[in-house]
Amino acid sequence: MSSRPEALYPLFAGLETLEGVGAKTAANLAALEVEKPRDLLFTLPHSGVDRRRRTTVQGAEIPGVVTVEVVVGQHRAPARRGGAYRVMAEDAATSFQLVFFHAREDYLRRVLPTGARRVVSGRVELFDGVAQMVHPDHILPPDEAGTIPAFEPVYPLTAGVTQKVMARAAAAALARAPDLAEWIDPVQKAQAGWPDWRAAIMAAHAPEEAADLSPAHPARARLAYDEFMAHQLTLALARARLRRAKGRSTVGTGKLQAKVLDALPYALTGAQTRAIAEIAADMADERRMNRLLQGDVGAGKTLVAFKALLIAVEAGGQGVMMAPTEILARQHLQGLRPLADRAGVKLEILTGRDKGAVRQAKLTALKAGEIGILVGTHAVFQRDVDFADLRLAIVDEQHRFGVRQRLELGRKGAGADVLVMTATPIPRSLSLVQYGDMDVSVLDEKPPGRQPVTTALVSQGRMDEVVDHLRRAVAEGRQAYWVCPLVEESETVDLSSAVERFRRLRAALGEAVVGLVHGQLPPEEKDAAMSAFQAGETQVLVATTVIEVGVDVPNASIMVIERAESFGLAQLHQLRGRVGRGTAQSTCLLMYQPPLSEGGRRRLTALRDTEDGFRIAEVDLEMRGAGDVIGTAQSGLPRFRVGDMEAQAGLMAVAQSDARRLLHDDPELKGERGRAARVLLWLMEQDAAIRLISVG
Repeated sequence: MSSRPEALYPLFAGLETLEGVGAKTAANLAALEVEKPRDLLFTLPHSGVDRRRRTTVQGAEIPGVVTVEVVVGQHRAPARRGGAYRVMAEDAATSFQLVFFHAREDYLRRVLPTGARRVVSGRVELFDGVAQMVHPDHILPPDEAGTIPAFEPVYPLTAGVTQKVMARAAAAALARAPDLAEWIDPVQKAQAGWPDWRAAIMAAHAPEEAADLSPAHPARARLAYDEFMAHQLTLALARARLRRAKGRSTVGTGKLQAKVLDALPYALTGAQTRAIAEIAADMADERRMNRLLQGDVGAGKTLVAFKALLIAVEAGGQGVMMAPTEILARQHLQGLRPLADRAGVKLEILTGRDKGAVRQAKLTALKAGEIGILVGTHAVFQRDVDFADLRLAIVDEQHRFGVRQRLELGRKGAGADVLVMTATPIPRSLSLVQYGDMDVSVLDEKPPGRQPVTTALVSQGRMDEVVDHLRRAVAEGRQAYWVCPLVEESETVDLSSAVERFRRLRAALGEAVVGLVHGQLPPEEKDAAMSAFQAGETQVLVATTVIEVGVDVPNASIMVIERAESFGLAQLHQLRGRVGRGTAQSTCLLMYQPPLSEGGRRRLTALRDTEDGFRIAEVDLEMRGAGDVIGTAQSGLPRFRVGDMEAQAGLMAVAQSDARRLLHDDPELKGERGRAARVLLWLMEQDAAIRLISVG
């Protein structure tokens, strides 16, 4: 089925083909991202209005909507133009006024003849003790009042689209909803008590009480699950495709790994041991590895990654470790060099800076298999980079490396295993959505010897105290980072704030003590400033956030963050992770500009109260929402219309295991449920997945 199933054609036609939707309405609906009848089906009412009939306005919750039968009284036209036109009305117990502005008298006398009975429904409010219903939503003779719903759904609106128009359009789209074969596992469906797809769509658009609008309602839960299922099927297909691609079994001897472990002053944590075992098992498997190594700041990812690279070398192959920036690549190089020397493995770096003969020599050595482990930036992707036998590619993920790049990297080494590392702890709900195609290893313990970092909040007004504190620490031979705020408007403002702080600290602490690094520096100067700090030649490094990504200076035990309230939680957590790497007791000072906003206070106190990156990530997610946490622009996160991936993370997990099981049992999606699942993919516009099946 490589083209859209016929049953879905009516849902993918133009909006104007719907009864009551003209070109103008169709154009307005585009603002709600509604472009075809299918989109209307998944644009569900977000609230509702109780229009159950009452005998009287008396005792009703006012202000509020009331539906009541009345006898129409006298009309009072306004004394001056533009005034209120009033019609008296009497229900079973009391009288009130129906009020109209800019009214046409002839029309109102026709609709509300004095002495007649009418059912009116609308919002009632008290003005000067008199109950008024301004512009009733419904005015009908009692024998026609059955058309007023007892509970009226309220849809999201946009300019030029009223509730009436929206309800009419939704009803027209619903009339086209076909009966579809079931893609949900029958046991799963029965246990959850979910309706069939068409019944679920109908019910979601016709709530009978407020409880029917809850995400937990069977109809809505089913529709959310369908969205998650389509997304997870797409990821599972990508995963199956990667794993089907012929991999190679890479089994280490353990010899090189043992040399490194002997040289370490401490034992591995349980989490590290577990992660290494999972990676080794994947590498030994004939199928391609596609694993995510997720670790908190300082959980020892580098060591796990290096052991994986050694497995590749032990098996007679090569490994590559890729970083997003030159500075990070050099950081990896420094971190890995002593370990590689211990193991007796040749380690080399390749970045965009390598030119001419130097670059050529590296490429030749790489192709000849003389280089066991290569560290590099995206330069590794270039055409002329050839490996003798690439077994493992490790990608240091900074959220800029999507499914597409993961597939791309696999082409460099026929069957190379892929391990993606991320230093940002990701809440489970998000990791399922973003990395659902991967298997995940989590490092959630700190290695022995990592000191806890004391975190304190300090108002900007106490700057002098902080500088004094720093002066004493420097006298004791300690080192400190001083991070300057990032000013959104322009890099030049950033720069001036960092340069200004640099000047002041030099004046206070001494010329030779303070170094400076910021985004505008040429790479050579940046590296020089960094290495002077690493070598202990300067003791205080003033920086914009260039340093958050992975500088390792064990002797640095103080982190000062100016205007900490202007940073995001994850970023603050990463910055704090730069200290506490040595034996000294470390501190992180969060300087803020009072008064703090509610969000600012919540972020800073969350950081002060815990060092657990996963807990911090959950708080971050609660505060900012998924798109922001991953950075909406390049997140590639799907937009779910019904499902809420934060609130319904449990449902997402179920969808993931169901999708994987379905593909395991029916890899081609040719069986009865498989064919239904293909229809689901078309319905949810997962064209990428459909292509994966058709080429797969």
